[in-house]
Amino acid sequence: MSKKIITLPHESLREKSSKVHVVTEDIKKLIKDMSDATLDWEASREHEVGVALAAVQIDSLTRVVIIREDFNDKSNKNFDVFINPKIVKYEGDIEEEFEGCLSIKNVYGKVPRHTKVRISAMTLDGTEIRIKAEGFLARVFQHEIDHTNGVMFVDHIEGQPDKLYKLDDNGKIKKLKDEELTNAVRILW
Repeated sequence: MSKKIITLPHESLREKSSKVHVVTEDIKKLIKDMSDATLDWEASREHEVGVALAAVQIDSLTRVVIIREDFNDKSNKNFDVFINPKIVKYEGDIEEEFEGCLSIKNVYGKVPRHTKVRISAMTLDGTEIRIKAEGFLARVFQHEIDHTNGVMFVDHIEGQPDKLYKLDDNGKIKKLKDEELTNAVRILW
């Protein structure tokens, strides 16, 4: 049985994760657990794809992030691993787009993010890498690195409930109804 993904208001989601100094067997097991948890979550949702996950989302305060190799191919179940990922430079424009999160049940938000970022990280074999990410990948990196710092996407739109949405039964993004909005605000902020 795979690890469960924790959701707000779980307090670990608001804590900073610790840096990884050595890639051990425990770290490799953590990465496998993260991948399994993401795919289990995805299997229970008809209209959503498990794009990425930070270790904190399975309640491990460790600076590890996995990002799906191909966002557009749900049959590709492979993930790239980024250890101690850090944004070293923000670039491009700031654009608002919809984001969801495996740790926030049934709520999406229209979140402002930079369109380009430069990332430093370590690979599974301990190699230091630098990446320039643009578009959706840049958004994913910002979202997941936020997780390692105890920040959730809703924190970028706190106090702006008009930027909260949900998926309907057909996979379309819709505004939250008044009661849904009241419940979401209570949990999120």
